[in-house]
Amino acid sequence: MNIQKLFYTLCFIACFMQTEAQDMVLEINTHKRGAEIAPTMYGVFFEDINYGADGGLYAELVKNMSFEFPQPLMGWNTIGGVEVRDDGPFNRCPHYVRLSYSGKRDMPTGIENTGFLGMSLHGGKEYRFSVWARVPGNVPAQLNVGLRDLDLQEESFTVCDTDINVSNSEWRKYTVMLTPSHTIKKASLTVFLKGNASVDVEHVSLFPVNTWRGHENGLREDLAQYVADLNPGVMRFPGGCIVEGATLDTKYNWKNSIGPVENRPLNETRWNYGKERTHFDYYQSYGLGFFEFFQFCEEIGAEPLPVLSCGMACQFNNDITTKGSWIAQGDSLNEFIQDAIDLIEFCNGAPEKNKWAKIRADMGHPAPFNLKYLAIGNEQWGEWYAPMLKAFMKPIRNLYPQIKIIGSSGPWPDGKEYDYLWPEMRKAGVDFVDEHFYKDEDFFLSGVSRYDKFPRKGPKVYAGEYACHGKGKKWNRFYSSLCEAAFMTGLEQNADVVKMATYAPLFAHIDGWQWRPDMIWFDNLRSVRTSSYYVQQLFSTNRGTSVLPITVKGDTDKIYASAARDAGDKDAVIVKVVNTGEKDIQVAINLKGTNGEHSMTATVLSVSEDQPFGNVNYGGDKVKSLLDCDNSLDNPVRVIPHTTESKIMCPHITVKAAAYSVSVFRIKTIN
Repeated sequence: MNIQKLFYTLCFIACFMQTEAQDMVLEINTHKRGAEIAPTMYGVFFEDINYGADGGLYAELVKNMSFEFPQPLMGWNTIGGVEVRDDGPFNRCPHYVRLSYSGKRDMPTGIENTGFLGMSLHGGKEYRFSVWARVPGNVPAQLNVGLRDLDLQEESFTVCDTDINVSNSEWRKYTVMLTPSHTIKKASLTVFLKGNASVDVEHVSLFPVNTWRGHENGLREDLAQYVADLNPGVMRFPGGCIVEGATLDTKYNWKNSIGPVENRPLNETRWNYGKERTHFDYYQSYGLGFFEFFQFCEEIGAEPLPVLSCGMACQFNNDITTKGSWIAQGDSLNEFIQDAIDLIEFCNGAPEKNKWAKIRADMGHPAPFNLKYLAIGNEQWGEWYAPMLKAFMKPIRNLYPQIKIIGSSGPWPDGKEYDYLWPEMRKAGVDFVDEHFYKDEDFFLSGVSRYDKFPRKGPKVYAGEYACHGKGKKWNRFYSSLCEAAFMTGLEQNADVVKMATYAPLFAHIDGWQWRPDMIWFDNLRSVRTSSYYVQQLFSTNRGTSVLPITVKGDTDKIYASAARDAGDKDAVIVKVVNTGEKDIQVAINLKGTNGEHSMTATVLSVSEDQPFGNVNYGGDKVKSLLDCDNSLDNPVRVIPHTTESKIMCPHITVKAAAYSVSVFRIKTIN
């Protein structure tokens, strides 16, 4: 079946014939507006998991660029006279490499880097190489910098190279451009010493010139654009479990992630180990730091939502039966509280009055970032968390009453810890409570009504991490995204309680993941948006500004719906319909208070049957294969939304909710 035929079969038939039979009726009162839908309702959550930062969103191609890994040459191949030294120009990154004559005429001295899970390069694109270097003997020397195709069957691996003259005994930054002639899947960067004079090199870097918005210390363009295309209202960062750290010493330290990138110290990420999928060389360079996060939020129009340590290391990694080194005690907690106060000043303070605000200005952003939200703690639970959170809240409330504070209900969406923490969060007076849902399809479908009877007063809900983990293997699959869409209709209809929601995780490298499902997958050249991505995009770009009351009559089994008004689009009515069943359903949409000729845009997300399944064998069960499939790097259009427009007569509209589909109908008056 071709796409066009499938679309018109599964999309809708617009008419106003009362005689046509309907399976269900959606009555929507367009005059009675409900709760405001917060601009932050749908957003994104970034965590450096699955190589999401280094090797992912952060466009730097060199691994261990400052030789600061626990094994300083991890990620590097060396030949000849290579010596690691530790009295370099950057106090928080002291290591560098001295390249000296090998003593053998035919043996060069050099270093080679193959990047994160390999290095790949786009043909015809410029790459900016930079290095800090000096000549220790005050004797001028040369470096040869090249890009290699390790699969090349020619006399030389090198596809482009250039020389750098180093003549100063003081450290200086040198920059050159390199352009490979063709796309290289298996590439490397080489730095060779020319001649007999020694050269010291530090912070060896290779960036594509084409980064997001052209920033030199920038983001990978395709991945950043995918995030921007979600139109997120809020962005939570930098985690997640990495905020806590396996120990307090390895918690994410935002102060180490700002300032000159050459002097940002290495940190161990919580996700570099795990008995199932250990990645021995996975560390955080902090090249993608808090300044870059805030700058990106500003550029995509998302409210920044940083998460800071509350003084508790990851409870899954420690013996939490008694207080120990995993939890800050006594005066040591003051350091964590001061970090929170200093972050607010970094974001909102005046450069002439505060040293942290001055760092922001010196980095190129004298205007404030206008921080409004701050989360204290990630997935903490138990009796110690609430008192520690309160210790943060008192000074923050006194100094910055406009900051909205987010607490945690723990890592589970129910159970004794969840039941204990919610009352504690109410007593503490937080503005939001962060709830996390990593559950199966049944939970998401039954959870559509989760907030219907929630208290309307007190802290609001932030669904900070959620994804439908299908029964069995937790891969991305279309049916799981349908369940997520159904769940989101419940979030939207309870917009007076739920003010923010962010799917998790955001990114995953196809060769370096530790967790799935994920919203966007990539390798070193390509990227793909999953069906969960398109669900998030459909809801975020069709958020609306206020809930419209909706009454559902008829066959409501496996059909989920929400309605909203969009004041920014001529008071358009937005109706979302999710069909998780195997039958097409005829749906009558009755818009009370709206008459006459209107235009209707329908966007439908469903599986395109004429797209091949690729290498996956589903045993000939067509329905199961449709539900279990998703987009891939080799087949990125297996599940994509299709849009069409028509003229209709209100108030009586009949649409078809296709089997296994998410449909968004946007209805507005024709001028």
